Amino acid sequence: MHTQQRLAVEIAGLGSYLPERILTNSDLEKMVDTSDEWIFPRTGIRERHLLADDEATSDMATAAARTALESAGTAAADLDAIVVATCTPDYFFPATGCLVQAALGAENAMSFDLEAACSGFVFALTWAAGVIASRLAHNVLVIGAEALSRFTDYTDRRSCILFGDAAGAAVLRPAQNGGEFIYAELGSDGSRPNVLITPAGGARAPASHDTVERRDHYMKIQGREVFKAAVNKLTELLATLPERTGVSLDEVKMVIPHQSNVRIINSAFQRAGVDLSKAYMNIDRVGNTSSASIPVAMTEAVERGALERGDLVLFLAFGGGLTWGSVLIRY
Repeated sequence: MHTQQRLAVEIAGLGSYLPERILTNSDLEKMVDTSDEWIFPRTGIRERHLLADDEATSDMATAAARTALESAGTAAADLDAIVVATCTPDYFFPATGCLVQAALGAENAMSFDLEAACSGFVFALTWAAGVIASRLAHNVLVIGAEALSRFTDYTDRRSCILFGDAAGAAVLRPAQNGGEFIYAELGSDGSRPNVLITPAGGARAPASHDTVERRDHYMKIQGREVFKAAVNKLTELLATLPERTGVSLDEVKMVIPHQSNVRIINSAFQRAGVDLSKAYMNIDRVGNTSSASIPVAMTEAVERGALERGDLVLFLAFGGGLTWGSVLIRY
């Protein structure tokens, strides 16, 4: 799916939340057979944040949401909808979005979850822009929140080095400051689910003694397959953007990719002929936080003054499903 219809919708406020606990590469050296010298060159990650024992996805999402609402000058009671992009919800049901709604006191907001793994935030953002443009809603809160440490196998040296916990949020509304959604391209390929999967816990393989013994409630990743698929798709999304939008990549102030792996991002940018300096990266400090990574990075970029009103910014994501997406906006 792709659309070139410009929508007079803007991101009015941003917020993020990173748990206090930090897991460094040095810490991981004490847990599995690995080292900072092995991890950093392959991933670009030096540390990641992990939930406290008494925290869950909804707690992080609520904290990020409060900051975003304050940034936008919007009261929770004025929200028409809340969508939480997550693949690590508090429960199968109720939706994490409903828990956030109650915590915020957003009694007028319809609330639900959207699951597209690492692409979840760009999927949810596009949905929100569409419902605002169609006047079905005025103020929409979009959150990307993940408690990936709860589903990380810390005996698997290949995958446990990648993931962290975080939440990022954005308040969308009809444009008042010249912001707009310029272009979106979203896609999926469900023919290869095993490339990125948590095998057990759902209806296909309900929890049992055997699934627990096999550690099938943790994420399983085919690293080489993910690398190839992600690089190919992100390269395509970058390379085709000028033709499909009429906007050159030189005009784009910043590209905020899903913070997956620095080698994936480097390879995609190199193949597409895009200077890596355009990419805003914070993976070294937060790791891979799935659907939270783009809003966390954007919040940080705005807070640091690297992104200002009127700038063009491109979001890029690739994740399990397989799913992918690019969204070009004027901030």
